[in-house]
Amino acid sequence: MKRLFDIHLAMILIVILSIPILLVALVVKFSSKGPILYWSDRMGRDNIIFKMPKFRSMSIDTPAIATHLIKDPDVYLSPVGGFLRNSSLDELPQLISILKGDMSMVGPRPALFNQDDLIKLRTKKNLNRLLPGLTGWAQVNGRDDLTIIEKVRYEEEYIEKKSFWFDLKILWLTFLKVIKRQGISH
Repeated sequence: MKRLFDIHLAMILIVILSIPILLVALVVKFSSKGPILYWSDRMGRDNIIFKMPKFRSMSIDTPAIATHLIKDPDVYLSPVGGFLRNSSLDELPQLISILKGDMSMVGPRPALFNQDDLIKLRTKKNLNRLLPGLTGWAQVNGRDDLTIIEKVRYEEEYIEKKSFWFDLKILWLTFLKVIKRQGISH
């Protein structure tokens, strides 16, 4: 049922957001050199790496590490990168990953392939068995403000409470957080 819900919601969102998606693609294309999409190597279910698309918000010479590990990430932002990240518009192409089955609407956010500390802790707690999500319980409880240990605690709590209704609650809370731009760092 979860997979069917993911497919239907992703398709509905792509249709509803098709004009904003097209506009963001054009803005990215004409505001800086490089491709429209950035394909990030992410850790999927069972620690299998997949390519996750995002609208490119950083310059093409940005190191492939977690943004919080870059000394001054603002130096690498494209002219519209800060806006894309603060509005979460850079995440819209991940609807493709949901349709492909690499991601779900709700689950732990997919770790970068080189976030060894997060991957190791998730694997230890069997969280790597979950399909990563566009949003998750940790996302609505602090997002970028959480430590890795706090994120994993929220992900464990998600497994305990996991249900269709809990996923709907998380999606609603995500919508509210995005509208208010809470817990986002670039």
